[in-house]
Amino acid sequence: MDRLGEIHQLLIPLSGYTITINLEVLVMTGIVFLLALTFGFVASRQKKILPGKLQLIGELIVLTFFGLTEEALGRTHARTYAPLICALFIFLLISNWLGILPHLEEPTRDLNTPLSLGILGFVVAHYVGIRNKGFKVYIKSYFEPVFFLMPLNVIGELAKIVSISFRLFGNIMGGAIIILVVSYLTYSILLPPFLNIFFGLFVGTIQAFVFTMLTVVYISVQLK
Repeated sequence: MDRLGEIHQLLIPLSGYTITINLEVLVMTGIVFLLALTFGFVASRQKKILPGKLQLIGELIVLTFFGLTEEALGRTHARTYAPLICALFIFLLISNWLGILPHLEEPTRDLNTPLSLGILGFVVAHYVGIRNKGFKVYIKSYFEPVFFLMPLNVIGELAKIVSISFRLFGNIMGGAIIILVVSYLTYSILLPPFLNIFFGLFVGTIQAFVFTMLTVVYISVQLK
């Protein structure tokens, strides 16, 4: 319980300001990148007609999310944005599963990670909107159905970042707190390992899928 609020930080003074870096999140994110790159390399290194286990998993993820992206965005846009969607899902999945391993923590347990991914999805979605509609039509959509609703339309778009980010953060952080509390109360006997697997595998997979699909939905809305 004593480690619940413990954060290892690196403080960098710069021009009268202090830049705070969460070292644990930085290291864990690096591990996730390394695992994702290793998985991609091994799964695609020796492609066979009868795929092995890793190639099969990789093909399943790519085909599933390419199909879902194509349904939402159309074939032309799917070819452009499906790789991003697949990469986002793989990153989130490994991030949410990382806490299962001893002495490792989920990068998504820190709000900065899901918030940055939410901002990434927001930027991509609105870039698609401007590119597809043109800047004038894009701006005009904020003044519909009547011009004085523009502030509400802007707030509604910004609220998507908060919604998608806090949903992921809340579920991962909430699961971590439950596991920590139950472990403290039961002295880590039987139930905490089961909860760790449940929140890591099941909830982690669901939240990675939900976050990814909401990003696809936000992009598809900007194409209309």
